[in-house]
Amino acid sequence: MKCAWQELLALLPPKWKGQMDALGRSEGLELRLRRQKEPLLHRLRDSVKLQGTVTDEDISYVVNMACRYSPWTAGSAQWGYLTSSGGHRIGLCGEVVMKQDKVMTFKTYDSVNIRIARDLPGIAGSLSGLTGSILIIGRPGSGKTTLLRDLLRQLSRCETVGVVDQRGELFPKNFDRGDRLDVLTGCEKARGMDMLLRTMMPDTIAMDEITAEEDSLQLVRCAHCGVRLIATAHAADIWELKSRIVYQPLVHERIFSHIAVMHQDKSFHVERLGV
Repeated sequence: MKCAWQELLALLPPKWKGQMDALGRSEGLELRLRRQKEPLLHRLRDSVKLQGTVTDEDISYVVNMACRYSPWTAGSAQWGYLTSSGGHRIGLCGEVVMKQDKVMTFKTYDSVNIRIARDLPGIAGSLSGLTGSILIIGRPGSGKTTLLRDLLRQLSRCETVGVVDQRGELFPKNFDRGDRLDVLTGCEKARGMDMLLRTMMPDTIAMDEITAEEDSLQLVRCAHCGVRLIATAHAADIWELKSRIVYQPLVHERIFSHIAVMHQDKSFHVERLGV
């Protein structure tokens, strides 16, 4: 299990670096900081509180450190998260500033959730031997991104893979990118797929988290150009996938040959989409 651990520690106020290093280095999954509460560290098998109370200054420290080390971070705050160096994602909660029904930025922060990016080489297993396009689905935190990362790295041993890594979470600079893998970072997903298709001549195009109908429509366009597709989506199962409007173009066109369904213990099984 690999992790950009020093980049993670750099996000934290000094009073918690030592505790986090001792308690979370090997099995830490996420660290939640809530104002006037003790930090809560979720690990693979349990949860533990760190000593000390979270202040406004502590939360501001984390946000400022994340923005300092990531050039595309500030723009993503309107979506409720930041991405730091090393691929760690910081979820944000607090008071937002709205303009014309759109979140512009955060006025204040009440809590942050630092999701620790870990690399698990080899977990894709036989998934890399499947032919056709593959969609990975699961609930938030089920391990979709981690599985996608390893699958793409394995595929890049024998084919050219183009990846749209909008948030810089899939392949931060310290993670192994495989042999024939080209990464487009910081670009909006639908446009990025079009850029890769036109400029990099990939055998496979991949993206993390289909979140908008335009993402689905662009995946359909790429499929009609003869490119293999690998992606992830938020859905607990195939029934939920079929029921969500944003995924309807993919379901209707039957773009994906295989659906890898994640379990809460980070394992997965493979299904066919069916009709």
